[in-house]
Amino acid sequence: MDNYRILVVDDELLIRDLLYDFFTSQGWDIVVADGGQKAIDYLKNQKFDVVLTDLKMPDIDGMDLTGRIRSLYNDLPVIIMTGYPSLDSAVEALRFKVDDYIVKPFNVNQLFKIVKKVAELKRQGAEAKT
Repeated sequence: MDNYRILVVDDELLIRDLLYDFFTSQGWDIVVADGGQKAIDYLKNQKFDVVLTDLKMPDIDGMDLTGRIRSLYNDLPVIIMTGYPSLDSAVEALRFKVDDYIVKPFNVNQLFKIVKKVAELKRQGAEAKT
């Protein structure tokens, strides 16, 4: 089983707990952050295969976080989750080259498949560069 490392960023405790429990049950290493600033702090000190972030958060929203991730680690996959989908945010997500845009509520098994595929593609790309 591949051991991927994922950063989950969401201001909702229920979502963080759900994703933490599910991904750890699959053997993944999960770090959770309750907002964008904490996520940035983690990103400066740890390596991740994927960032899964909520769009609407009080301190730094998911788009701003994605922009900061792109300036620091352009090849780090980002998946945005939102309970407030809109055409504007979907277009902005494309502009930031997010790897997927997931609408809440989501099916956790389908979300897992998406995140796993993105993590596998990142790892394959990294291996191809070496």
